[in-house]
Amino acid sequence: MSVDKLKKAMCGVLAVALYLASGTVFAALTDMPLNLTRGVTETSQRVYDLHMIILYIVTVIGIIVFGVMCWSIFHHRKSKGAVAAQFHHSTTAEIIWTIIPIIILVAMAVPATKTLVFMEQTSDAEMTLKVTGYQWKWRYDYLEEGVTIWSALHEDSNKARQRDPSIDPETVENYLLEVDNPIVLPVDTKIRILTTADDVIHAWWVPALGWKRDAIPGFITDNWTNIKEPGIYRGQCAELCGRDHAFMPIVVHAVPKAEYVAWIETQKAEQAASAASANKTFTKDELMRKGEQIYTTQCAACHQAEGQGIEGVFPSLVGGAIATGPAADHIDIVLNGKNLMPAFKEQLNDAELAAVITFERNKWGNYEKITAKGHADVVQPADVKATR
Repeated sequence: MSVDKLKKAMCGVLAVALYLASGTVFAALTDMPLNLTRGVTETSQRVYDLHMIILYIVTVIGIIVFGVMCWSIFHHRKSKGAVAAQFHHSTTAEIIWTIIPIIILVAMAVPATKTLVFMEQTSDAEMTLKVTGYQWKWRYDYLEEGVTIWSALHEDSNKARQRDPSIDPETVENYLLEVDNPIVLPVDTKIRILTTADDVIHAWWVPALGWKRDAIPGFITDNWTNIKEPGIYRGQCAELCGRDHAFMPIVVHAVPKAEYVAWIETQKAEQAASAASANKTFTKDELMRKGEQIYTTQCAACHQAEGQGIEGVFPSLVGGAIATGPAADHIDIVLNGKNLMPAFKEQLNDAELAAVITFERNKWGNYEKITAKGHADVVQPADVKATR
């Protein structure tokens, strides 16, 4: 084949490839919204309306300014014999281009200020939800109900995001946007949301609600919401908070009030049963099954799915001194934390802690080393309670 024919063939292949690629890109763009969404709260709808007002204003300004510029360039070009005017000062022009921007800024500031004032009116709330950010999960306290739930990345997403994952990320629905325990909120209810953090700065953000708040250790900030439409609304931490910042999503289930009341009663019953489990003795198999689930959601982010850890940052649990040493030391470090290791005494109950510690002491070949040393391989909730 001659060089010319080869060039023509390559050009043809490139043209076909570009055509196919352009079709794919166009199809993708047609599925992407080109504007903000109105959201499901009055706040989000006011923010959307404010956005549109400002967009209309700047669009009109842009059309006028660039229109005058283009007209002036075209009609006063040198080829038409135009001669530039010679002047150095115009009081009238300076007054005009000072007053007009002031009027425009005031016109934009009035609705913006009204919206900001509206967003800060947290009084007369019917319920209060306290949100606390942790590396890398959320704690939600329903203050009037005495209910607390912890919400972390869903087990399937957690497995799929690991190196050499056991689950294909493409097969995980809502990959990295699903949690193990979504929060449930009633619709048509004014909800005050208090936001803080336990370790570093996080930010609680659900776009459909129309705002976000930084979660700052030692400070409590507040905002409010009133969700008008039942549904599932997703968000994420919006402040770079460390290694797993991208893996702490938020899921809100907005439900009718009657369904919310039923959910609260279910949570109270589960918490009462959880408290009672501290006095129960479990079989090793029961502890291992529960412990594996807790390890995946609570521990694998740092210690990795197979317990290998990250060299120089998070120690390996495979044959490690803690995982194969005395059970009391293992319980103490999980309860109270150490260095980068967070304290789990508030995050997990005694039965959950016993389960995950038992799992770590029997997994990855640790059982053989523990028995060789004569240490206990099973930890019961009573052991954790005694240390606590």
